Amino acid sequence: MTKKYAFWNNKGGTGKTSLAFQSITLYAEKHPKERILAIDVCPQANLSELMLGGLNNKGSDKLLAQQGLVPRCSIGGYFQLRLPSPYTVPVFSPSDFITHPNSHNGAIPTNIDLVCGDPLLELQANAVNTLANNQIPGSNPWIEVIDWLQDFISPIESEYDVIFFDCNPSFSLYTQIALAAADLLVLPVMADDSSRRAIQNAFSLVYGLKLPSDIYLAFAFATRLKDAGRKLPKVHLIMKNRLTQYMGAASAYAAVLIAIEKDVKGLLKTNPEIFNFTSISKGFVEMRDFGTTGVVAFAKGQPMSRVRVGKQTVNGHRVQVKKEYLDNANSALDEAVARL
Repeated sequence: MTKKYAFWNNKGGTGKTSLAFQSITLYAEKHPKERILAIDVCPQANLSELMLGGLNNKGSDKLLAQQGLVPRCSIGGYFQLRLPSPYTVPVFSPSDFITHPNSHNGAIPTNIDLVCGDPLLELQANAVNTLANNQIPGSNPWIEVIDWLQDFISPIESEYDVIFFDCNPSFSLYTQIALAAADLLVLPVMADDSSRRAIQNAFSLVYGLKLPSDIYLAFAFATRLKDAGRKLPKVHLIMKNRLTQYMGAASAYAAVLIAIEKDVKGLLKTNPEIFNFTSISKGFVEMRDFGTTGVVAFAKGQPMSRVRVGKQTVNGHRVQVKKEYLDNANSALDEAVARL
């Protein structure tokens, strides 16, 4: 059975796309016989730029080239196909919208396929919302639109062992479309108060927990999915990101991380059905700040396993990758990917 993970947090700046890129590529390296599909459901399309080569290897130009194909080879191209046919699946070939990133960037494992992200998603958002909220007797337009990505996946799902979604840091309708297609959630969090609020908001948005009023309950994502007989994705892993290299969590941040764990521990007791783990130790993983190592990896569109120790040139600047930092980053990634 195909596993489907969504990397998401409704707060930006948590390192979501960086962690998604490194986790997806490392998973592919560790499971070379498995086929992986990465779907970039973000208008910023940073995951796609990394997969296609990063800044130094013209990942942005290569992404533009994919978006310039006919049909448009991206998530935006597929949504463009669906706008005239929102409630009935048109005849289409998913391969028209899939890119093989290794053909553009030799650092990416050959067993990864990619549906590129697209800024067109933002332009399409109003139309998609309107279509989802139409009132049509005897039908459910919202669920028909929410199923768009599932419609895309269904004909090819048997071809892939794992599907990863990189979601936009929002709860826009295209994010909901991705979350509805996923089985499991990976939530990156930062060690700050805003991340604690963000993860509390995430549980409200996805699962309808602790809403400010019952007025919102009928319109909640969870309610509408359940009413349509659909399952909600379960929280699979919470990545505590941006920790110091030497001491684990810096003391100034440790209290926030502990508070986040306490929040989740409480929900494990009251709402165990929303989690894919039964204890804090199984549901949390610590990530180290990638620092200069990450700068080099992302500038070159490289998995961390391809980054080399020593002085290198990035965007005309000389930087140095230290072995200890690289080893720490790889060790943390190994532990995280082992949980997938």
